[in-house]
Amino acid sequence: MALSNNVIGAINFVAMLLSIPIIGTGIWLANQPDSSCVKIFQWPVIVLGVLILVVAIAGFIGGFWRIPWLLIAYLVAMLILIILLACLVVFIYMVTIRGSGHLESRAYLEYHVEDFSGWLQRRVRSSYKWERIKACLSSADMCAQLNQSYTMAMDFFNAHLTPIESGCCKPPTECGYTFVNPTNWISPINNIADPDCIQWNNDQTQLCYSCNSCKAGLLANLKQEWRKADIILLITLIALVCVYLVGCCAFRNAKTEDVFKRYKQRLYVRTSELYELQVVVVQYGLV
Repeated sequence: MALSNNVIGAINFVAMLLSIPIIGTGIWLANQPDSSCVKIFQWPVIVLGVLILVVAIAGFIGGFWRIPWLLIAYLVAMLILIILLACLVVFIYMVTIRGSGHLESRAYLEYHVEDFSGWLQRRVRSSYKWERIKACLSSADMCAQLNQSYTMAMDFFNAHLTPIESGCCKPPTECGYTFVNPTNWISPINNIADPDCIQWNNDQTQLCYSCNSCKAGLLANLKQEWRKADIILLITLIALVCVYLVGCCAFRNAKTEDVFKRYKQRLYVRTSELYELQVVVVQYGLV
């Protein structure tokens, strides 16, 4: 029993360690400039990681201090958290399965909102939500940094921009704007090729933040970041499942050992009683 409980305690120590990449993933997402403007998965991931840490600590205490009810509570709670984590991993994969860039005679890709999943599209379709997101994006200096990195048109056209830089910091390529610098372009005579063409503004606080291409670029950025986070969560989930199964086996062995120990104690008591009875019978010549 002691050995199995020690094993359970050690396993829960591993589970405590596995909560760290989950919490770290949530913190990493929260610190990304675009994810900080669209708060969706950061806090659920962090809260889930913290709950796994708390439950693992409870299992660790229950294992080393031999508290059966705490171990049972740990097994039930951890199973629920593993199911929630699995649902989150699958959900992130499903909402990020669509959405890819298009080449427009440039090294960088351009994106369209309709290429992404409906759930993601709804995050940017609302004008109220987008005004808040746009204000957050425009307060960052990601577009201003492009002016320092690229001064020549060919250097800029051959650059591998991030999706959000491609969508928000410049007009769509098909509009035919003439390059001055990455955030300053000369409007063509006819700019009705795309509705985003008339949305472009050389004002550094406006640029293409009102364009659909900016919404698509944001979604593409989020997709890339969430995919990376999903890989980490998936690996952690597999490790947690393995740890949980080993913990279940150790708990079952501990219960089996406990039952066998009680059986041996009862058998020893009955054997002792029979032996004492035989001694009495022999002493008093009752046989």
